[in-house]
Amino acid sequence: MKEYMRNAVVSAGYIMLIVTSFVGMGDFVTPEIFNWASNNPKIIDASSIIARLLNDVTSHKFEQERGHCASAVECYMREHAVSEEEACRELMKQVENAWKDINQELIFSEISKVVPRPVLTRILNLTRVLDFIYKNGDGYTHVGKNTKDGITSLLIDPISASY
Repeated sequence: MKEYMRNAVVSAGYIMLIVTSFVGMGDFVTPEIFNWASNNPKIIDASSIIARLLNDVTSHKFEQERGHCASAVECYMREHAVSEEEACRELMKQVENAWKDINQELIFSEISKVVPRPVLTRILNLTRVLDFIYKNGDGYTHVGKNTKDGITSLLIDPISASY
């Protein structure tokens, strides 16, 4: 499972998405921030774990029907000799722990003395998007009503501003 995660987290491209999202954020995103991000800090690692595991758990059955490569679910089932349901439950516990790592980095860590808060907030918000997309299944591969309604509500529907 460790070997799978080491490869799968990198190959998912989520780390690249995080770092790319820093471009255009302003003067506080310096070369030092990019260097920091390239050294696999805990907050980016946790966010990447969430991305990989949410995708694997929610798309597992579909990927297996397509004959795709192994997923975290398959690896966990084989390594621990458990059912698919138990593997998914345990992987979701790892997602919860990764969220705890993100919260710890944002609240208790000294990282905010080195990394500007907007950069850390960007990582948090990208992780929140993943939570939204995968909350009710694989909303990335199979965009359904929940995903469409959420995006419409956020970007199109007016917000009443009554005083």
